[in-house]
Amino acid sequence: MDEISKSIKKIRKNKNITLKTLSEKTDLSISFLSQVERGVSSLALTSLKKIADALGVSLNDLVSYEETDYRVYKKDHPIYLRMQNDYQSLQVASGKFSGKKMEAIIFEIAPHSNMTPLAHEGEEFYYVINGVASCYIDGEEYELVEGETIHFPSTVKHAINNKSEHELKILSVVTPSLF
Repeated sequence: MDEISKSIKKIRKNKNITLKTLSEKTDLSISFLSQVERGVSSLALTSLKKIADALGVSLNDLVSYEETDYRVYKKDHPIYLRMQNDYQSLQVASGKFSGKKMEAIIFEIAPHSNMTPLAHEGEEFYYVINGVASCYIDGEEYELVEGETIHFPSTVKHAINNKSEHELKILSVVTPSLF
């Protein structure tokens, strides 16, 4: 998250955008944006997208990791992004290169966590690595356990909740690419 915070501040300053202007463009408070830039507050992916749009950059421009034609995901060298509320952690598992169409992300979702339902362009595929996922897709609930998958258009409202006492770990592959 520190790298994202630094990127937001650097891009904002390079474009001569004040925190007040960024606040107006994103509907996020000046104090919250200041905390984000200082790395003392985490933010939801939806807020990060608002900031990227307001700065005229892609999410990819805000996330700093090595750009290559491939990414080998090593369990002892994950790329973590600290995000707000909906999940305990988010690990980027896909590469960073021009023209990328999909994004692979590993979510670790804390016990008794509820994701805010959302809809957006693209499609999503989830694979449950461990735990029990309660997937809400277009008003229907689907319970998935380790080794099970679900694939759906992201244009329908969807959320993943962890109703259990144990951590939930999911591999998510989404289009379009986020980072």
